[in-house]
Amino acid sequence: MKPFACDLELEDISRERRKARELRATQWWKRQCAKGKCGYCGAETPPGELTMDHIVPIARGGRSTKGNVIPACKDCNTAKKNLLPTESDPWGLR
Repeated sequence: MKPFACDLELEDISRERRKARELRATQWWKRQCAKGKCGYCGAETPPGELTMDHIVPIARGGRSTKGNVIPACKDCNTAKKNLLPTESDPWGLR
């Protein structure tokens, strides 16, 4: 079992999810998605189909900041789950 941030309160998780919703509404995020490329596998993906993935998941103590989110195709986001990129390589990049 992968370690999770044990000191996270439900309020902390709710706050980070709210911040993620706010970040998705920014021009910065819209520009990231407009590039039409998955940040993990590099697949060309229509901007409307890209999802926001937290590189360090919220459940692992990650924050909803520009430096911790990346546009990802649905397949990569689903494969990554709550893992850190260094824990697994579902994208076959190594």
